[in-house]
Amino acid sequence: MMNNALRRFVEDVLDKRQLDEADVKRLNQEVMPDGAASQDEIDVLVALDRAVPEACEAFGDWLTATTVDFAVWQSRPTGHVSRDQAHWLAATLGVGEGPTATASRIAFEIVREAESCDETLVTFAMRRDTAKGRAACTSMLDRAALVS
Repeated sequence: MMNNALRRFVEDVLDKRQLDEADVKRLNQEVMPDGAASQDEIDVLVALDRAVPEACEAFGDWLTATTVDFAVWQSRPTGHVSRDQAHWLAATLGVGEGPTATASRIAFEIVREAESCDETLVTFAMRRDTAKGRAACTSMLDRAALVS
């Protein structure tokens, strides 16, 4: 369930069809000062990233940090991305015509940050054709080999 402040924020941003640094400041300080509280909130924010044609770089940075924090550090067990979480993330980040640049970055950063991660999200991140994605996933796979 989405909180009312987030709902109003999304409506405001969609009305003006852009998201600037003042919006990111409002989001961080007033709307979600404690970060995301649910998968639904992450779903809405990722959809907002896709829907707003003019979003500033600060929003991508904020969304990446917020999603990594939620998926890796707020969810239990801490530091581990379960199969269910990985499936949810891959579906959320890849919906429609594929992930945005921010959504791809989120997948890479989660794989890089997590102590362990279900192969669904690792595979999703590896499909992105960038050196950063391959490096993040290779690092994750190396850590997994050490734990096994």
